[in-house]
Amino acid sequence: MARPSVRALDLIGLLVRVGLAAVWLVSGAIKVSDLNQTYIAVQAYDLLPAGAVSVVAAGLPFLELVLGVLVLTGLGTRVVAIVSGIVLLAFIGGVAQSWARGLTIDCGCFGGGGQVTAGETRYPQEIARDIGFLLLAVWLTVRPRSKWSLDGWLTVREVETVDTQGRT
Repeated sequence: MARPSVRALDLIGLLVRVGLAAVWLVSGAIKVSDLNQTYIAVQAYDLLPAGAVSVVAAGLPFLELVLGVLVLTGLGTRVVAIVSGIVLLAFIGGVAQSWARGLTIDCGCFGGGGQVTAGETRYPQEIARDIGFLLLAVWLTVRPRSKWSLDGWLTVREVETVDTQGRT
C-alpha cells in the first residue's frame, strides 16, 4: 500500500488546522458575545467555587479565540494543539461528570448552557463531538507540519548545495 505523499499530508494538516481553528473561533466568538450566559454555563457544571466560576467564564472565550487564531495561522502549532487537547479533555471530563452526576445541563460549548429539562441533555453527542475535535488536536500534535503555516515559513532553512567534490 502506498504511503501518502508529504504534499498530501501537508494539505491534510492544513484542513485539520482550519477545522480546529473554526471550532475555537466560533465557540469563542459566541461565548464572548454573551459573557453572562457563559457564566451561567460554567456555573451549571457545579464544579468550581463561586470566585473561580467568574474567572473561568471571563477567560475561557478569550482562550478559545487565541487558540483559534494561533492554530489558523499555524504559529506554534504543536504547542497550540497540545493546549487544545488539554482543554478538550477538560470539556469531555466536564460533560462526563455532569452526565454521571445526573445533572441536566446544556454544555454551553457553542453558546447557551445552564439548566435544561432531562430530555434536552445530549451528553453522548457532546462527548462524541469533542472526541472528534480532540482527534484534530492529536493529529496536529503528532504532525504539526501543514501548508501555509507561519511555523513552516519561520523555519524554512536554506538548502546547502554540495559540489562534486563533497564541499559545501
